[in-house]
Amino acid sequence: MSFNRRDFIKTVASTSVIVPLAACAAPSGGKSGSGKARLVVVGGGFGGATAAKYLKMMDAGLDVTLVERNKQFVSCPLSNEVISGHGKYEGLLAGYDGLMKRGVNVVFDDATAVDPASKSVKLKSGTSLKYDFLVLSPGIDFNYAGIEGYSEALANTTHPHAYKAGPQTLALKKQLEGMKDGQTFVITVPPGPFRCPPGPYERASQVANYFKHHGMNKSKVIIADANDSFSKKGLFEQAWKRHYPGMIEWVAGAAGGKVVKFDAKTNTASSDFNDYKGDVVNIIPPHHAGMIAKSTGLTNDKGWCSVDMLTMESTVHKDIYVVGDSTVHGELPVYGAPKSAHMANTQAKVAVGAIIAKINGVPAPEPFFVNTCYSIAETDWGFSVVHIYRAKEGKLVYDTKAGGISPVNMADESALKMQRKLESEYCIGWFKNIMADAFA
Repeated sequence: MSFNRRDFIKTVASTSVIVPLAACAAPSGGKSGSGKARLVVVGGGFGGATAAKYLKMMDAGLDVTLVERNKQFVSCPLSNEVISGHGKYEGLLAGYDGLMKRGVNVVFDDATAVDPASKSVKLKSGTSLKYDFLVLSPGIDFNYAGIEGYSEALANTTHPHAYKAGPQTLALKKQLEGMKDGQTFVITVPPGPFRCPPGPYERASQVANYFKHHGMNKSKVIIADANDSFSKKGLFEQAWKRHYPGMIEWVAGAAGGKVVKFDAKTNTASSDFNDYKGDVVNIIPPHHAGMIAKSTGLTNDKGWCSVDMLTMESTVHKDIYVVGDSTVHGELPVYGAPKSAHMANTQAKVAVGAIIAKINGVPAPEPFFVNTCYSIAETDWGFSVVHIYRAKEGKLVYDTKAGGISPVNMADESALKMQRKLESEYCIGWFKNIMADAFA
């Protein structure tokens, strides 16, 4: 039976990917050897929520506690569509009732410190949680000092980065809606690695989409990029040329796109060579692993958590498994492990498999990783990338025979349009299923 890329992405969009756990079912009866192992999961995003859910699913006898500061999760995927008005904010939200019904103890609190020696997590409320295994999913924090003149105070008031979905998403949406024809929207992109590699370029597309559909044909989007290339570059540039000709300007790092300074009074972002003055300036600051990871000593000198990608266990502290956007493999980000929702979801399942195996005294299953990432550049114009990574000689390698990227061109124009339309629909299907896979 042949199975082409279109069939594959349709399947990924319509199903939950749970295969990394297939070789690691719990013993008969659903209990581990001890039956009372204590698992603490810190962070309730795509990585942490998935880990908590699957730990309980794989072994009902585990004592699983999820620590999360917010009672409602807000998804970054599809938040750009909310900014442009093509999506609803309510569609980004998820709660934790589904996990509670599965037997996960959900604690709404801040984890302020981890003591690897005593195996305990201290909470802001003053209580502490003991663990046998800790899954840390701290997400990312921002290095505001990386851009002179920008600050967390500006991000929370006049100049939202909106790169953590929530109130800032709505604030940036309001700023876009207040623009007039002929005005300029500036987006600054930090040096990699950063979460959701295609995110800034999809945002530029959605802003241009708003201009186009509101008669603002003289308005412009400038992308000042610290990098010299970007994810799905050919696909985005094709979409810009077709749908927003002359409206989006991308400036590479080598051409002066790396912004190092911001003047909020004049609304000007500056690189070493260029000044970018906008009516709305969307500064996306550099990233690093969430602060709890840094304070625990899990981060390297670049601010990221090094893990064994075959188990997701920290290379620094035993029995601490780090998943999601905060992770890297070795000294540099592992190619093919982008900071995406789907990768966090997959990493969580790999960590669960390794933990269940360790509890039961058996070898960890051989993992593989799936990353699926959709982008919507215009109504009925979507595209994607799918990557599969497998273990080989103790390392992860990209499987060149699986996955792939949407074709930039097709022989038949009508076929290309249909492909883009279908992928925009698959995107919604993928989103609904990954939300359900993590939170239901």
